[in-house]
Amino acid sequence: MSQGNSCVPAGREPAPACTVREALDRVGGKWSIGILVAASRGPVRFTELERQVEGISRRMLTLTLRNLERDGLLHRRVCSPKVEYTATPMALELYESLVALTGWAERHRAAISAARAAYDREHADPE
Repeated sequence: MSQGNSCVPAGREPAPACTVREALDRVGGKWSIGILVAASRGPVRFTELERQVEGISRRMLTLTLRNLERDGLLHRRVCSPKVEYTATPMALELYESLVALTGWAERHRAAISAARAAYDREHADPE
């Protein structure tokens, strides 16, 4: 996973649209939303995040945490032997939007599943 800005030509400043896209990609990522919601509720330990973010591998959790910290959305605090993550003020500003988005997904997941099944039936290849 590249940590550089892939859409900025060498020696040039990032274009505003590119920066916005990258920010949205980071906060809207598959694992980022669950991590940010959990960390916005208060300090959370790595092992707690492993349990709360369904389906995430230890490696992907580590990479996502590192990227969110790099982007200024999480603060990492080492209290030997444990490590805690807390949302920064910038991430806390996102909290209500993320909760609304996850709530919407929860409310509509059955309808989305039904729509997919109907689409697949209508567009199935006749054999």
